[in-house]
Amino acid sequence: MTDPALSRRELLRAGAIAAGYTLAAGPVQAGAVSTASEGLVHGPVGIPASGGSVPAYRARPASGGPHPLVLVVHEIFGVHEYIQDICRRLAHAGYTAVAPDLYQRHGDVRKLTDVRQIIDGVVAKVPDAEVMSDLDATVKWAGESGEADASRVGITGFCWGGRVVWLYAAHSARLDAGVAWYGRLVGDARPQTPKHPLELAGSLRAPVLGLYGGLDRGIPVATVEEMRAAVAKHGKPCELVVYDDAHHGFHADYRPSYNAEAAADGWRRLLDWLRKNGV
Repeated sequence: MTDPALSRRELLRAGAIAAGYTLAAGPVQAGAVSTASEGLVHGPVGIPASGGSVPAYRARPASGGPHPLVLVVHEIFGVHEYIQDICRRLAHAGYTAVAPDLYQRHGDVRKLTDVRQIIDGVVAKVPDAEVMSDLDATVKWAGESGEADASRVGITGFCWGGRVVWLYAAHSARLDAGVAWYGRLVGDARPQTPKHPLELAGSLRAPVLGLYGGLDRGIPVATVEEMRAAVAKHGKPCELVVYDDAHHGFHADYRPSYNAEAAADGWRRLLDWLRKNGV
């Protein structure tokens, strides 16, 4: 069920979150997972943040709680149906899962039909500092509203969001654990993205589980091994897993890149990692 406590004003404010898939994501595969919402409170919410309200999708168990919080950071396609489904999966596992729209100040990617339009027209404009601030605001809102137990905080993210997981683990003193799905580890220094995960290996404040595809042409295994060596050098309790036969986006069950075996193993590892680290 959707949250009966949401006012009309809050629903309008959170209106950037809608059902369906982003057009640029391509044709949705027939096997795309659709997680039932029975027993959950779910739907759009507005997160008070710097410069206004950030729309988000939230799912949590309808009973019990407050439950541990897991931030869900979207891929380049925004908070579309796949990310909302991830939130429902986490809610069924006993978490309050919140996916803020971290693009919302810079454009609506849902109606764009080309990935390049999203990258150049929206993603390139999003500053890392703004993303960190919005995630902090989400944790604050979740705790103060009673939506979650904000003394236990995890984060997971996919593709663009996978990189954000590493950054947030170096940023937040409140984070207990992160799980990064095929997030880039290196890149050029730009005003919006001044540092990348490999450069921040020594600054990590929470353990991160990194899940990568051996066939990912955008993230060479060599960079994963560099990150593995860097976190070991700095004594950080992180773990990096490479699925040799998996491509980038291997968890995205709505896309041709989906690898059911790697996705299932990664999800099991995600839940184990969160629980092992107190989330």
